[in-house]
Amino acid sequence: MPDENSETSARRYVVATDGACKGNPGPTGWAWVGEDGEWAAGSLPEGTNNIGELLALLNAIVAHADVDELIVQADSKYAIDTYASWMDGHRRRGWVTSAKKPVANRDILEQLIAARDARRSAGRPDVVLEHVRGHAGHRLNSWADERAVRASQHGAAGEQLVWTSHRGLDRLDVSVDPPRAAADRVRR
Repeated sequence: MPDENSETSARRYVVATDGACKGNPGPTGWAWVGEDGEWAAGSLPEGTNNIGELLALLNAIVAHADVDELIVQADSKYAIDTYASWMDGHRRRGWVTSAKKPVANRDILEQLIAARDARRSAGRPDVVLEHVRGHAGHRLNSWADERAVRASQHGAAGEQLVWTSHRGLDRLDVSVDPPRAAADRVRR
């Protein structure tokens, strides 16, 4: 990834995303981790696993707006299907489901549409979404899970925060597996 002040954009970048929720609903965390160890995570005192998954995707896309070929690996079919297939249909139908109920997480979906449209306006291709099996040894996904779980623990303490290596925190060593202790304390 080029340095934040660089005028050249990155050509290709892979990032994994994940969300975590203690309960469901309950304290929520989201995270993305890039192939070079760059990362970001955030916490919410109350949310759902789906909110965590969508926020991870949104924040990964926004943080990498300058990347030409952004590849997002996610273990959430919900997040992938929402972005790739459902969000535009929800908007066309006036943000109501077929059962005439309000679409869940509309605020996040509107931000995802805006992020996608900003990429298109800048002449960049759409984000490539790849489904990976969670908790199956996929190293970047394991790191994203570890960061999301840690963030959900901050959510459990009532904190709504965002952490990122883009603001001076150390990059992760994604050449090794993450510590397991945090991930074992929260079930998704």
